[in-house]
Amino acid sequence: MMDSGFPDMEYLVATAREAGAAILEVYETDFEVTRKSDASPLTEADLRSHQTITRRLKERYPEVPILSEESAEHASYETRKSWDLFWLVDPLDGTKEFVKRNGQFTVNIGLIRGVQPTAGVVYAPAFDLLYYGKVGGGAFKVEGKAEPVPLAAKGPRDPSRLVIAGSLSHPTPEMDAFVAEQRQKYSEVEFVAMGSSLKICMVAEGSADIYPRLGPTMEWDTAAAHAVAAAAGRRVVRYGSEGELSYNKENLLNEKFVVR
Repeated sequence: MMDSGFPDMEYLVATAREAGAAILEVYETDFEVTRKSDASPLTEADLRSHQTITRRLKERYPEVPILSEESAEHASYETRKSWDLFWLVDPLDGTKEFVKRNGQFTVNIGLIRGVQPTAGVVYAPAFDLLYYGKVGGGAFKVEGKAEPVPLAAKGPRDPSRLVIAGSLSHPTPEMDAFVAEQRQKYSEVEFVAMGSSLKICMVAEGSADIYPRLGPTMEWDTAAAHAVAAAAGRRVVRYGSEGELSYNKENLLNEKFVVR
């Protein structure tokens, strides 16, 4: 049984930072890009980050299983369905942004209890920007060497204005339709395109009001930032529903969802 200090957020933050440093070592080189079976890009940085995170998590918490994007094919649902507690990791979320060299990629380390994220760290190494949170323990943002800033609940929102976060590299007709619909409801609508799980963190910190994800994502893409958003008092719900997005499904593909 884990103690009340589980998970050690300082350890998770240090793990994310170490993985981020490994990513930046590759980022600064003329790296090669290969393709996985689903045609998504893969670089040496993905693999180095995966190795760093899995090594450190196994050293500290050897009894907690790890499901990483780079090891997903090794964990069948028959194995996973009995997991009450596990790490859900995306070693490099936003590989397309990494390849474009725009900095909008993250290290995602989430902890799932049952079917819900309860703790998470999201680190954007190119910006030295960190978000972390534990449900019941609050959420925080750290920029560079600054002190952590709590992500507190926002005050009343301007009813005439809406800031929508959306995908930088995965536009969809559904998102275009959603934005057009909101323009009928609000006198001012701002759309902010951003890569990786930083979109969820924008809602968690209050710099965006809503993030609808109407295209495909996988569970490891969202778990860590979902935990940060939940710790900050936000919700990640299935699109068209009040039900919370859930995890460790037989099919690891997420449903459409909205962060608000």
